[in-house]
Amino acid sequence: MMISKNDIMEKAYECDFGDIGFTTADPFDSQRKLLQKRQKEYEWAFKMGLDLMAGTDPQKIFSNAKTIIVLMEAYFKEAFPSSMENYFGRCYLDDDRIMMDRLAKRIKAFRSFLKDQGINSKVPFNLPHRLTAARAGMGTFGKNCLFYSNRVVCQGSWVLPITIVVDQEFSPDEPTLEVGCPDWCKSACLTACPTGALKGPCKIDPTQCISYLTYYGKGITPLELREPMGLWVYGCDHCQNVCPRNAPWLAKELPINQKVAAMVDDFKLNKLLHMDQAYFNSRIWPHMFYTSDKDLWRWKMNVARAMGNSCDDEYLPDLLAAFRNHDDERVLGMMAWAIGRIGGSKAKKALNDLLPGRDGPVREEILLALEKS
Repeated sequence: MMISKNDIMEKAYECDFGDIGFTTADPFDSQRKLLQKRQKEYEWAFKMGLDLMAGTDPQKIFSNAKTIIVLMEAYFKEAFPSSMENYFGRCYLDDDRIMMDRLAKRIKAFRSFLKDQGINSKVPFNLPHRLTAARAGMGTFGKNCLFYSNRVVCQGSWVLPITIVVDQEFSPDEPTLEVGCPDWCKSACLTACPTGALKGPCKIDPTQCISYLTYYGKGITPLELREPMGLWVYGCDHCQNVCPRNAPWLAKELPINQKVAAMVDDFKLNKLLHMDQAYFNSRIWPHMFYTSDKDLWRWKMNVARAMGNSCDDEYLPDLLAAFRNHDDERVLGMMAWAIGRIGGSKAKKALNDLLPGRDGPVREEILLALEKS
């Protein structure tokens, strides 16, 4: 006897997923056209080996594809310590894609259930998962390009749609491809985006997004973006934090995520600024892995910028010590900027002490910082 949609739905809820939807394995023609039109903005993804174009046709991923099942996971079920969510995007704080110790086990259990029923499946990394969820009728889009669930986290955007391509046909759910933002929100997300990455409703320049800049940005962060990027070290939740559609969930009194609470000491800014490769690989990379130890400079540059934007002179000793023990011009330049951003007599003296013997971009950053301090 062939398994029913209801049986699969019951299993999804048993595996603690918040919602489930079904859609066809038809190509995502609109996404393919968008990628073709905006090749320059998404060039970085293809260079990294993320073939988004192939992801627009499920048949190229799984030749026997008949249906796409979408599982809705909330990544913000519990509260995170403010010392973590002030600096790191929430979606990365309890990400187990490396350790495979939580969500991965539940996906595996769901797929094992399908296999036991004679259904083969694949979990592709390059399907347009938000668009798939909308095509499966599970929610609507926000003007910030994120997906808002119909059923999870008070209809908010703190969700991760998980797409599973299967070789059995099930009736598709009714698509909900529209933008669901109320008129009275006044496009809060677009107005609030610090770097202007949101160019209009459902239109983003990913290379200007703070999240992209924190883990893929090339070279020292441009001067005009440093203050707007604020305290974010890895990721960004700004457009979600200001969104009225997320307000009900943000108002909830949630229990603290104990796994993330245990990480707080490892992720203190001063420890990140001074960390070596061994520390990074054992304590940081398993949680936030888009940047490898070859790009440790980017982490330290982001931390230095966050320290500067805190305007807290308690970070001056750490910045000075790190400056004297570092040789990467991108990091040194950002440390000089951070010292100048903190400002005050101590910062000015420190910059004057660092200036002798410096040349090139680092000297220019110190001189610029002296003008600002």
